[in-house]
Amino acid sequence: MLLNSLHNPWYISELHILIRLLLALLLGGLVGFEREQSNHAAGFRTNILVCLGSCLLMLLSMYGFAAFVDEPNVRVDPARLAAAVITGIGFLGAGTILFTGKSITGLTTAASLWVVSAIGLAVGAGFYFASGITTFMVLVTLWAFNKLEKRYISSKKEQLLKIRASDVSQTLRSMNGLLADKKIVIRKIQLEDCENDGNIGLVMLQVYVTLPKSEALLALLDQIKQLEGVRWVSSE
Repeated sequence: MLLNSLHNPWYISELHILIRLLLALLLGGLVGFEREQSNHAAGFRTNILVCLGSCLLMLLSMYGFAAFVDEPNVRVDPARLAAAVITGIGFLGAGTILFTGKSITGLTTAASLWVVSAIGLAVGAGFYFASGITTFMVLVTLWAFNKLEKRYISSKKEQLLKIRASDVSQTLRSMNGLLADKKIVIRKIQLEDCENDGNIGLVMLQVYVTLPKSEALLALLDQIKQLEGVRWVSSE
Protein backbone atom coordinates (compact mmCIF):
# COMPACT_ATOMS: atom_id res chain seq x y z
CA MET A 1 0.00 0.00 0.00
CA LEU A 2 1.52 3.30 -1.11
CA LEU A 3 1.18 6.25 1.23
CA ASN A 4 1.05 8.69 -1.66
CA SER A 5 -2.05 7.04 -3.09
CA LEU A 6 -5.07 9.33 -3.18
CA HIS A 7 -7.27 6.40 -2.14
CA ASN A 8 -5.32 5.85 1.04
CA PRO A 9 -7.35 7.17 4.02
CA TRP A 10 -4.13 7.84 5.92
CA TYR A 11 -2.71 10.16 3.26
CA ILE A 12 -3.41 13.84 2.57
CA SER A 13 -1.66 16.05 0.05
CA GLU A 14 0.17 19.21 1.00
CA LEU A 15 -2.34 21.23 -1.03
CA HIS A 16 -5.27 19.89 1.02
CA ILE A 17 -3.36 20.57 4.24
CA LEU A 18 -2.91 24.19 3.15
CA ILE A 19 -6.58 24.49 2.18
CA ARG A 20 -7.78 23.19 5.55
CA LEU A 21 -5.43 25.45 7.53
CA LEU A 22 -6.46 28.51 5.50
CA LEU A 23 -10.14 27.67 5.96
CA ALA A 24 -9.62 27.30 9.71
CA LEU A 25 -7.90 30.69 9.74
CA LEU A 26 -10.81 32.24 7.85
CA LEU A 27 -13.61 30.73 9.94
CA GLY A 28 -11.85 31.42 13.23
CA GLY A 29 -11.16 34.96 12.07
CA LEU A 30 -14.86 35.58 11.33
CA VAL A 31 -15.87 34.65 14.87
CA GLY A 32 -12.88 36.52 16.31
CA PHE A 33 -13.77 39.67 14.36
CA GLU A 34 -17.23 39.72 15.97
CA ARG A 35 -15.71 39.26 19.43
CA GLU A 36 -13.14 42.01 18.72
CA GLN A 37 -15.87 44.43 17.67
CA SER A 38 -17.60 43.78 21.00
CA ASN A 39 -14.35 44.42 22.95
CA HIS A 40 -14.14 40.96 24.49
CA ALA A 41 -11.01 39.43 25.98
CA ALA A 42 -10.70 36.68 23.36
CA GLY A 43 -10.73 38.67 20.15
CA PHE A 44 -9.57 38.38 16.55
CA ARG A 45 -6.14 36.81 16.97
CA THR A 46 -7.12 34.56 19.89
CA ASN A 47 -9.96 32.91 17.97
CA ILE A 48 -7.76 32.48 14.89
CA LEU A 49 -5.03 30.80 16.93
CA VAL A 50 -7.51 28.49 18.67
CA CYS A 51 -9.15 27.44 15.40
CA LEU A 52 -5.83 27.08 13.56
CA GLY A 53 -4.23 25.08 16.38
CA SER A 54 -7.24 22.77 16.64
CA CYS A 55 -7.14 22.19 12.88
CA LEU A 56 -3.43 21.36 12.98
CA LEU A 57 -3.88 18.91 15.85
CA MET A 58 -6.76 17.23 14.01
CA LEU A 59 -4.57 16.88 10.92
CA LEU A 60 -1.77 15.50 13.06
CA SER A 61 -4.12 13.06 14.76
CA MET A 62 -5.52 11.77 11.45
CA TYR A 63 -2.47 11.80 9.19
CA GLY A 64 0.63 12.46 11.31
CA PHE A 65 1.20 8.83 12.29
CA ALA A 66 0.47 7.17 8.94
CA ALA A 67 3.95 5.61 8.89
CA PHE A 68 3.06 3.45 11.88
CA VAL A 69 -0.29 2.13 10.59
CA ASP A 70 1.12 -1.18 9.35
CA GLU A 71 3.35 -1.74 12.35
CA PRO A 72 2.43 -4.77 14.50
CA ASN A 73 0.76 -4.07 17.85
CA VAL A 74 0.06 -0.45 16.84
CA ARG A 75 -3.51 0.82 17.00
CA VAL A 76 -4.10 4.22 15.40
CA ASP A 77 -7.06 6.25 16.66
CA PRO A 78 -7.71 9.38 14.50
CA ALA A 79 -9.76 11.02 17.28
CA ARG A 80 -7.28 10.72 20.14
CA LEU A 81 -5.84 14.24 19.89
CA ALA A 82 -9.27 15.75 19.20
CA ALA A 83 -10.45 14.55 22.61
CA ALA A 84 -7.43 16.19 24.23
CA VAL A 85 -8.18 19.49 22.46
CA ILE A 86 -11.78 19.56 23.75
CA THR A 87 -10.52 18.98 27.29
CA GLY A 88 -7.62 21.41 27.09
CA ILE A 89 -9.65 24.29 25.62
CA GLY A 90 -11.58 24.43 28.89
CA PHE A 91 -8.55 25.93 30.65
CA LEU A 92 -8.30 28.72 28.08
CA GLY A 93 -12.04 29.37 28.31
CA ALA A 94 -11.90 29.47 32.11
CA GLY A 95 -9.36 32.29 31.88
CA THR A 96 -11.91 34.50 30.15
CA ILE A 97 -14.56 34.08 32.88
CA LEU A 98 -14.52 36.80 35.54
CA PHE A 99 -16.40 36.99 38.83
CA THR A 100 -16.79 40.64 39.80
CA GLY A 101 -18.57 40.11 43.12
CA LYS A 102 -22.04 40.80 41.79
CA SER A 103 -22.04 39.10 38.41
CA ILE A 104 -20.18 36.64 36.20
CA THR A 105 -18.90 37.76 32.81
CA GLY A 106 -17.07 36.02 30.00
CA LEU A 107 -19.23 32.90 29.74
CA THR A 108 -20.18 33.67 26.13
CA THR A 109 -16.55 34.30 25.20
CA ALA A 110 -15.50 31.01 26.82
CA ALA A 111 -18.25 29.19 24.95
CA SER A 112 -17.21 30.82 21.66
CA LEU A 113 -13.63 29.61 22.17
CA TRP A 114 -14.91 26.09 22.76
CA VAL A 115 -17.02 26.22 19.58
CA VAL A 116 -14.15 27.71 17.56
CA SER A 117 -11.92 24.82 18.66
CA ALA A 118 -14.62 22.41 17.47
CA ILE A 119 -14.78 24.26 14.14
CA GLY A 120 -11.02 23.88 13.77
CA LEU A 121 -11.26 20.15 14.49
CA ALA A 122 -14.06 19.79 11.94
CA VAL A 123 -12.04 21.61 9.27
CA GLY A 124 -9.03 19.44 10.04
CA ALA A 125 -11.17 16.33 9.62
CA GLY A 126 -12.49 17.58 6.27
CA PHE A 127 -16.06 18.38 7.35
CA TYR A 128 -16.22 21.61 5.33
CA PHE A 129 -20.00 21.96 5.19
CA ALA A 130 -20.43 21.28 8.91
CA SER A 131 -17.68 23.73 9.87
CA GLY A 132 -19.00 26.42 7.52
CA ILE A 133 -22.63 26.20 8.62
CA THR A 134 -21.54 26.08 12.28
CA THR A 135 -19.53 29.28 11.81
CA PHE A 136 -22.58 30.95 10.28
CA MET A 137 -24.75 29.82 13.21
CA VAL A 138 -22.17 31.06 15.74
CA LEU A 139 -22.08 34.49 14.09
CA VAL A 140 -25.90 34.65 14.10
CA THR A 141 -25.94 33.67 17.78
CA LEU A 142 -23.28 36.19 18.82
CA TRP A 143 -24.58 39.11 16.76
CA ALA A 144 -28.29 38.81 15.98
CA PHE A 145 -29.35 36.94 19.10
CA ASN A 146 -27.35 39.36 21.24
CA LYS A 147 -29.42 42.26 19.91
CA LEU A 148 -32.66 40.34 20.48
CA GLU A 149 -31.59 39.45 24.02
CA LYS A 150 -30.78 43.05 24.90
CA ARG A 151 -34.06 44.30 23.47
CA TYR A 152 -36.56 41.68 24.61
CA ILE A 153 -34.98 39.45 27.27
CA SER A 154 -32.53 41.54 29.30
CA SER A 155 -35.15 44.05 30.39
CA LYS A 156 -33.58 44.50 33.82
CA LYS A 157 -30.03 45.03 35.00
CA GLU A 158 -28.37 44.83 38.39
CA GLN A 159 -26.38 47.72 39.84
CA LEU A 160 -24.34 48.21 42.98
CA LEU A 161 -24.98 51.60 44.61
CA LYS A 162 -22.38 52.85 47.11
CA ILE A 163 -23.62 55.56 49.43
CA ARG A 164 -21.88 57.42 52.26
CA ALA A 165 -24.34 58.82 54.77
CA SER A 166 -24.28 60.42 58.19
CA ASP A 167 -27.78 59.37 59.27
CA VAL A 168 -28.29 55.76 58.27
CA SER A 169 -31.86 55.39 59.51
CA GLN A 170 -33.11 58.52 57.76
CA THR A 171 -31.21 57.69 54.58
CA LEU A 172 -32.60 54.16 54.44
CA ARG A 173 -36.19 55.38 54.94
CA SER A 174 -35.86 58.07 52.28
CA MET A 175 -34.08 55.81 49.81
CA ASN A 176 -36.56 52.97 50.34
CA GLY A 177 -39.43 55.33 49.50
CA LEU A 178 -37.60 56.66 46.42
CA LEU A 179 -36.80 53.21 45.07
CA ALA A 180 -40.29 51.92 45.78
CA ASP A 181 -41.82 54.78 43.78
CA LYS A 182 -39.60 53.87 40.84
CA LYS A 183 -40.35 50.13 41.22
CA ILE A 184 -36.68 49.38 41.79
CA VAL A 185 -36.09 46.11 43.63
CA ILE A 186 -33.51 46.05 46.46
CA ARG A 187 -31.62 42.75 46.42
CA LYS A 188 -29.18 43.23 49.28
CA ILE A 189 -27.87 45.95 51.62
CA GLN A 190 -24.50 45.97 53.38
CA LEU A 191 -23.34 48.49 56.00
CA GLU A 192 -19.79 49.30 57.08
CA ASP A 193 -18.06 52.14 58.90
CA CYS A 194 -15.95 54.63 56.94
CA GLU A 195 -13.53 55.41 59.78
CA ASN A 196 -10.64 53.77 57.94
CA ASP A 197 -11.13 56.26 55.12
CA GLY A 198 -10.89 59.25 57.47
CA ASN A 199 -14.64 59.87 57.29
CA ILE A 200 -15.45 59.48 60.98
CA GLY A 201 -19.16 59.33 61.68
CA LEU A 202 -20.09 58.27 58.15
CA VAL A 203 -21.40 54.85 57.16
CA MET A 204 -20.98 53.18 53.78
CA LEU A 205 -24.11 51.58 52.36
CA GLN A 206 -23.69 49.06 49.57
CA VAL A 207 -27.10 48.55 47.99
CA TYR A 208 -27.62 45.93 45.30
CA VAL A 209 -30.64 46.87 43.19
CA THR A 210 -32.33 45.68 40.01
CA LEU A 211 -33.12 48.57 37.70
CA PRO A 212 -35.82 48.49 35.04
CA LYS A 213 -34.31 48.96 31.60
CA SER A 214 -36.06 52.30 31.21
CA GLU A 215 -34.58 53.72 34.43
CA ALA A 216 -31.78 56.25 33.88
CA LEU A 217 -28.93 55.52 36.28
CA LEU A 218 -27.47 59.06 36.36
CA ALA A 219 -30.85 60.58 37.17
CA LEU A 220 -31.30 58.05 39.98
CA LEU A 221 -27.88 58.84 41.46
CA ASP A 222 -28.66 62.54 41.39
CA GLN A 223 -31.94 61.96 43.24
CA ILE A 224 -30.22 59.81 45.87
CA LYS A 225 -27.55 62.51 46.33
CA GLN A 226 -30.33 64.98 47.22
CA LEU A 227 -31.63 62.81 50.08
CA GLU A 228 -31.08 64.03 53.60
CA GLY A 229 -27.90 62.68 55.19
CA VAL A 230 -26.31 61.50 51.94
CA ARG A 231 -22.78 62.84 51.46
CA TRP A 232 -21.56 60.80 48.49
CA VAL A 233 -22.94 58.25 46.01
CA SER A 234 -21.56 56.14 43.17
CA SER A 235 -22.46 53.02 41.20
CA GLU A 236 -20.73 49.96 39.73
